[in-house]
Order: sequence, then C-alpha cells, then structure tokens
Amino acid sequence: MSFRTSSWASWGAMPMFVLLWGSAAIFTRWALDHGSPSAVLLVRYGAALLAVAPWRRGRWWPAAGTRGTVALAGLLMVALYSVCYFQAMAHGITPGLIATLLGVQPILTLALVKRRFGAARLGGLLLALVGLAMVVWQSLVATRFAAAGLAFALGALACITAGAIVQKRVRQEPLQVLPLQYAVTLAVCLAFAQVQPLRLDGSAGFWLPALFLGLGISVLAQWLLYRLIQRGNLVNVTSLFYLVPAVTALLDYAVLGNLLAPMAVAGMLCILAGVILVHRRA
Repeated sequence: MSFRTSSWASWGAMPMFVLLWGSAAIFTRWALDHGSPSAVLLVRYGAALLAVAPWRRGRWWPAAGTRGTVALAGLLMVALYSVCYFQAMAHGITPGLIATLLGVQPILTLALVKRRFGAARLGGLLLALVGLAMVVWQSLVATRFAAAGLAFALGALACITAGAIVQKRVRQEPLQVLPLQYAVTLAVCLAFAQVQPLRLDGSAGFWLPALFLGLGISVLAQWLLYRLIQRGNLVNVTSLFYLVPAVTALLDYAVLGNLLAPMAVAGMLCILAGVILVHRRA
C-alpha cells in the first residue's frame, strides 16, 4: 500500500510540476516588462528564502559533509541558471527558443549519466525533441537575437544539466537543502545587481509575477522537482522538461488568445508519445 501511495503521489507531482514550470515563462515575460532582471531575481529569491526558512526552525545547514555538494547544486541549478535564463530573455531570446535549447537537457543527461540504455528510451527522447522543435518552430523562424542572448541561453542549459546531476547526489529532503541554496542564490543575485542597475516600476505588473516566480516556481515547483529527482530516475525526471513548452503554448492560447498552429498540435502529440516511451516500464 505504501508503494502504491508513493507511486500515485509521484504521478500527481509530475503534472503539477510541469504546469507550474510551464507557466514560468509567461510570468517571467510579464515581470521583465516592468523591471530589470536583477530586480526580478532579488524579489523572487528573497521571497523564496523567507518562505522556506521557517520550515527549518533556525537550522539552515544541511547535514555535515554534504554542505559543499548542496551549495554547488544550488549555485548551478538555481543561481547561475536563473541569471543566464533571465539575461537570455532580456537579450531577445524568446521563451520558445530557450525552451528548445533547454529541451536538449534530457539527451545531455542521458549521455552523461548512462553508459548503456535501451533503444526505446533513446527513441522516446529523440521523438520528444522532434516534437519540441515542431511546437516552437514558428518562434524559431521569427526570432532575431543577439549573440550574447544565445550565449546566455546555452549557459542556462549547461548549468541546469550539471546542477541536476549534482543534485541527484543529495539524499536529503528538499526543505533541508533549499534554505542554503537560496541563500547562495540571493548572494549571487546581489552581486549581479552590482553590474546591472535595479529598475522596477512598483506596479502590480511587477510584484504579482515576481512573487509568483518566488513562491509558486522557486518554492513549490522546485520542491516538486527535487522530490522527483530524489525518488526517481534522473533521465526520466528530466524528460518531463519536454512537456514544458507544450504547456507554455497552451497557456499562451488560454491567457492571450494566440491560436495554436496545426504543427504545434502535432508536435505536442510527439512530445507526449516520447515521454510515454521514456517512462514505459521494462
């Protein structure tokens, strides 16, 4: 019964994580229309740190002997990834394009952590990547971006891939490691603010998305991601990122009324088929 409960909990966490993570691009774009990346990041991770700190009841440090690994995972997967992601969008990279680049993460993870893998799993990953490219094809064609934006996007891909691999080595509960990781992230964001002037208009258009990114994404979605990484196969978990652009496109239609092209619908079907292949039981 406990195994069944754990299995159902994991499958319930997956769609919630994908929905939250997929909405992040929309809220990021909304926040950046009202403030600079440094301002949004400071509010986001300041709110996140204040939210997770009380759960530790004053005990901010992870277990002895693991603090270096925890801090490194947070530096890569949270701090540097977020700075690169926001800077990429600030330099003209669209959410669709950066989603395409980040969609390479599962294949990179597979190549780095697996020496032998089945043809069905590899086929599923490649099928999902094809579907991902179809979903954002129109965005790719229409995009005009600077070389700096592309460099930041590739930096975000490298950081989240390496960070996920390091985080897999952390065997502690998410709420035991998140305070330290967000403290490290906030320090990086404060340093980042020294090279990029703070700018915010103080409107609800800034505060609402920035606080949602802090509480909804950096607390709830990040906690779900760490739980999935801790309890599941790393390649299977990172393959969920293939679903994020499809969710973003659906939210774009539901919130902004942008009609989905037939190619996007076909791409979503490929993504779903690929993820099913990756998660299929042997």
